[in-house]
Amino acid sequence: MSFNWKSLIKTFAPTLATALGGPLAGIATRAVSETLLGKPEGSDDEIAAAITAGGPELLVKLREADQKFSVEMKRLDIDLEKISSDYRDSARKREIAVKDKTPAVIATVSFVGFFGVLAVLMFRDIPPGAKDALLIMLGSLGGTVTSIVAYYFGSSAGSASKSKAMEEVLKGR
Repeated sequence: MSFNWKSLIKTFAPTLATALGGPLAGIATRAVSETLLGKPEGSDDEIAAAITAGGPELLVKLREADQKFSVEMKRLDIDLEKISSDYRDSARKREIAVKDKTPAVIATVSFVGFFGVLAVLMFRDIPPGAKDALLIMLGSLGGTVTSIVAYYFGSSAGSASKSKAMEEVLKGR
């Protein structure tokens, strides 16, 4: 199944999404699987099918699972944003150390693909069946481009924590 259920999780369960993007991905996937399928070892295809078939009650379940996961991480004194930040930082350091050009090439191809598909949709007459496929591709590339920007320039979560830290410093004056 080609549906990327993890992109939907970012919207409705941001704490689980943060964990999915780092070394705690297995624990987060297990939590999503238990919530949606009633079993801890659901496959990506099973989870995607459950999300596709679900309705508003599914979104409520995801939000509840996210809150429960967040409380459990706090109870265990696990800072998901720090783990996620360290995880990205180690990837960046590896890229520098081995002079790996692959991430830059993937980023360039993704940006060209995103804007290329966007241009085709805007300036060409596309048959309806092909247009649907291009819209799906554009959505997928849009998520990829967002991740690339977060990788190279930081995420809004990191910006939010910086803003909060600055606010605390200013209050202390």
